Amino acid sequence: MRDASGASVDAHERLRLFAALVLPDDAVEGLAAWQHRELGAVSAVRIVPPENLHVTLAFLGSRPVSDVAPVVEVLRAAAERADRPVLAPLRYRETRSVGMLALADEGDRAAALAGRVGKRLERLGVCERERRRWLPHVTVLRFREQPRLAPALPDLGRFSPSEAALYHSVLRPSGAQYEIVESVALGG
Repeated sequence: MRDASGASVDAHERLRLFAALVLPDDAVEGLAAWQHRELGAVSAVRIVPPENLHVTLAFLGSRPVSDVAPVVEVLRAAAERADRPVLAPLRYRETRSVGMLALADEGDRAAALAGRVGKRLERLGVCERERRRWLPHVTVLRFREQPRLAPALPDLGRFSPSEAALYHSVLRPSGAQYEIVESVALGG
């Protein structure tokens, strides 16, 4: 097997994997401009780079390379039946280590897709679904100490991802880098 960079991957190697909605380019550009404008001057935080912005559907954690093909098939099957979600900024919130932009999910379409993906991955035995309600969000910054920010929301309007992807999270000294292993179209 080859990874996203084209390098060969040992069959016994483990990869940190997650499934996510790929954000449209204009939403990423708008979020990046908002991050720079609203969060760029905040000290002791690390802004998530534009290429890492996404909406996580399911986190699989460290998995053997042999799980990649079955996981992609699960994602493909769930995506074929999915209506494209329509998302919009709802509120900014912080947890102990991240700042996120929670999203409104028109008609709960993204939630339905996350539910289907989670159930199928759980049946496959590659992850256990979280018991709390899934929250569509984009992580926009990371920190060690909560900055307790209250930024104005970005003016993105409504946006609609057209694809989902299986991502490989590569840990680097500068932070995680997310590489798309394979993407699938929503709605076939």
